[in-house]
Amino acid sequence: MFKGLFGKTKPETNALTTLDKLNETLEMLEKKENVLLKKAAAEVEKAKEYAKGRNKRAAIQCLKRKKLYEQQIEQLGNFQLRVHYQMILLEGAKVTTETVDVLRTGAAAMKAMQKATNIDDVDKTMDEINEQTENMKQIQEALSNPIGAAADFDEDELEAELEGAELEEQLLQPATTTPAALVQVPAGRQSAQPVPQKRTAEQDELAALQAEMAL
Repeated sequence: MFKGLFGKTKPETNALTTLDKLNETLEMLEKKENVLLKKAAAEVEKAKEYAKGRNKRAAIQCLKRKKLYEQQIEQLGNFQLRVHYQMILLEGAKVTTETVDVLRTGAAAMKAMQKATNIDDVDKTMDEINEQTENMKQIQEALSNPIGAAADFDEDELEAELEGAELEEQLLQPATTTPAALVQVPAGRQSAQPVPQKRTAEQDELAALQAEMAL
């Protein structure tokens, strides 16, 4: 009745209570063993006294009682070994139970997490992410394309025109100096006069203007 009202007792509580009782029993057995050891030692002393007084019969009786005490001491030692062994088993079982409980709790938590996160939902979420990524990529490509008249320009033609303009600019530049490689003077006949430079169009115009002003 009370068990139904208050629920089941936890196995851990039962294990702790049993370990406490085993400890108490072990202490009681050790105390009895110490008492019997003292009694056996006392019988030995009595046997020595009787032997000195040449009371051989009394000395033998003391030794017999000592043997009985020793038997009880040996029996108590066996009891203590059994109690120790039971405590070791119980402690091991307690650790095993606690480990299994923790593993069971972890398995339940993992099961709940897997139930909350369905594999179909994961696939659906990944598909949505990939779709949004592709849409954003298309939007960026659309924004980067040229609009209006600039969209009709041919880049190859523009590059060819640019190269032609650069070549024309190079041809129109005046030659201010004559390359030394083009003027070859035989050895031993180098002239002291400088090589005349070619006049530019601007210089020609300036000379014509000066001539008109002189007139």
